[in-house]
Amino acid sequence: MEIMVFFSLFLLVCSVSTNQTEADNEIVEQQISNQQPCPQDIHAVLRELTVSVAVQKEQIANLQKENQDHLTKLKELDRHETELDRQKTEIDQLKQQLQDKQVAFSTSLLDKSTGNIGPFNIDTTLIFKQVFINIGNAYNPHTGIFTAPVRGVYHFECHVYGSADIMTRVALFKNGERIFIIFELQPSHFWTSSNGASLLLEAGDHIFLRLSADARVRDSEGHHTTFSGHLLFTM
Repeated sequence: MEIMVFFSLFLLVCSVSTNQTEADNEIVEQQISNQQPCPQDIHAVLRELTVSVAVQKEQIANLQKENQDHLTKLKELDRHETELDRQKTEIDQLKQQLQDKQVAFSTSLLDKSTGNIGPFNIDTTLIFKQVFINIGNAYNPHTGIFTAPVRGVYHFECHVYGSADIMTRVALFKNGERIFIIFELQPSHFWTSSNGASLLLEAGDHIFLRLSADARVRDSEGHHTTFSGHLLFTM
């Protein structure tokens, strides 16, 4: 009798355990089923990704177009800047050419006194100390030499003042070449004499007046002895 009761209880426990295991398996399978997306959900995700990629492609294309527009504008600005630099260079060159064409000077031998220069034992370059104008600064008041700034035709004039009993002899030189002479010798009184010439000069050529040895030249407050010149035109 006891054996029968025990066997019945064993069967009951096994039945309950089997039912519990099957129930647990069903719960796990249900959870796995819930975690796996259905085909409809996958297609929806793919559609969203496709739309997102298309939007990003469009944004990238717009950015590339904007960058290209910016590059085009930068190139245009560079071109304008280059053109402005070229125009500025041309303007500076024209200004320089205009300044080079404005060449003129007028001087007197002595500044504020009356007196004689010479005679000397050797030929001596005359330095005209009183400068009335010196446009272009081509005349050097410290050396008495005019230096041509540009190639062109220039005109020069010289007037000298002398007195009796000693000759006045002044020559105009282009570099080392004598161009003309002013010569005068009178037995009495004061006198003036002059000469002039137009010359084709290269840039850097020198023009100056030289007093001959044993000669004398005079100047006064009235500025009788003068040296002047100016550019007629460039070539």
